[in-house]
Amino acid sequence: MKRETPSEGEPAGGPAPTILVDIVFPGAVNHHGTLFGGAGLAFMDRVAFVAATRHGRVPFVTASCERVDFRKPAHIGEIVSFTATPVWAGRRSLTVEVEMAAESTLASERQVCTRGVFHMVAVPGDAGGEGWTLPPLPTSHPTEVDGEVRMADVVFADQTNSSGSMFGGDALAFMTKAAFVAASRHSRRQTVLASSERIDFHYPIRLGSIVEVVARVVSTGRSSMRIGVELWSEELLTGLRRQTAKGLFVMVAVDAEHRPVAVIPDEIG
Repeated sequence: MKRETPSEGEPAGGPAPTILVDIVFPGAVNHHGTLFGGAGLAFMDRVAFVAATRHGRVPFVTASCERVDFRKPAHIGEIVSFTATPVWAGRRSLTVEVEMAAESTLASERQVCTRGVFHMVAVPGDAGGEGWTLPPLPTSHPTEVDGEVRMADVVFADQTNSSGSMFGGDALAFMTKAAFVAASRHSRRQTVLASSERIDFHYPIRLGSIVEVVARVVSTGRSSMRIGVELWSEELLTGLRRQTAKGLFVMVAVDAEHRPVAVIPDEIG
């Protein structure tokens, strides 16, 4: 088996942002039908942790957060994205700015809900001697691809089996969510999953790993869209990335009665 090497390079104009995307479901909203503030803060802290770990490749803990003001609520059914960007690196501390934005599946406008600053502290353990320090922030990164959806997260204990590997069902759910976001942004319609091709998992995804999906629309029909989705696993402390799975999902645009409707003509090309 070919041995992979850690991925190199940081995504232009500073460190690569890390993006976590989710959908506001009924179980995460208050009696007003908007996302709980605590749930939003939990997502912000999680993506700050991933961004910090990707930079330092050592364990991190959250020391404090500040300047978190909620400007707009995120409503049930909206897509919410959390973007974390390291902005300052000290010897063992890292400052990460996080922005939370919401968008309707039917409109292209994204509105900022809140921004916050998270101060993360590295805990290098045995790997860090007395003179250990965090690396400086990179000055550039590769350009993002238009129309590509990237979503990152961390595998937690409730997502793993008795062997400490991520459940296949949770991995499939993550891939399907990315396909939904890609299809919704492309069509600005409500979309549902119609089918998926065979998906083979080539490597186990271990507890504590970063998982990232990359989704893009590869073709459209009258009411359907074929979404290619790649699932990558990334070891927290080494940066070793592997393409764990790849699949093709067929999403169908529907109306309020769940009947197929045409994808917006000027977006079909």
